[in-house]
Amino acid sequence: MTETKRIDEKTWMFEEEGVRFFLLIGEKRAMLIDSGMHTDNAKELAKEITSLPISLINTHADPDHIACNGEFDVFYMHPSECVNYYGKQKRTGSFLPVWDGQCLDLGGRQLRVIAMPGHTPGSIALLDVGARRLFSGDPVQDGRIFMFGEGREMHAYIHSLKRLNSCAGEFDVIYPSHGSCPLKPPIIQKLIVAAEDILSGRASGTSQSFFGKSILAYDMGAATFLCNAVGD
Repeated sequence: MTETKRIDEKTWMFEEEGVRFFLLIGEKRAMLIDSGMHTDNAKELAKEITSLPISLINTHADPDHIACNGEFDVFYMHPSECVNYYGKQKRTGSFLPVWDGQCLDLGGRQLRVIAMPGHTPGSIALLDVGARRLFSGDPVQDGRIFMFGEGREMHAYIHSLKRLNSCAGEFDVIYPSHGSCPLKPPIIQKLIVAAEDILSGRASGTSQSFFGKSILAYDMGAATFLCNAVGD
């Protein structure tokens, strides 16, 4: 079941089991950030809130973020995510490319794209400039961060976090797709330290089986990182 929650009169959050997506409303159009995992009517849910034209942007193309993409003739996505969306996920549909630093204007509301490769090649965050809110997708959260399997890369992830941290003065609150919500910007530095400790071998992981794959889980306090087993 999808639960609809109001953040303010122009910002809404849809909660599923373990994942969330968002609706941002401007003066001329509205934007869904992701389209859910179990939800089959994300666009219809948004239409219950606003009569404005509704667009969709994907923070990345993992299955828990793209369930309702088929409701849209076209959607926004970073081109580096095509290998995930069309390749690994075997999805269809047309996308409009968004690039790092690009601003999407909803009418009096600017969303700036921030490239966040690492969790997936084309992961992005979105800065709601005027509201000083960051919609972070999966890379910034205090839940479980998937860093195992195809397309995940810890070096890139750390560099993305460091770059994001350098502009943390531009947002006051973070709305992630998983884990606690909202979060404060200091979580970014905690995730940097945790990821560097894992990459350097200073942290110890616990062997687990996840989706039939042997992985190492690192409970780092700030978040739990699920990583490839040694040798994979």
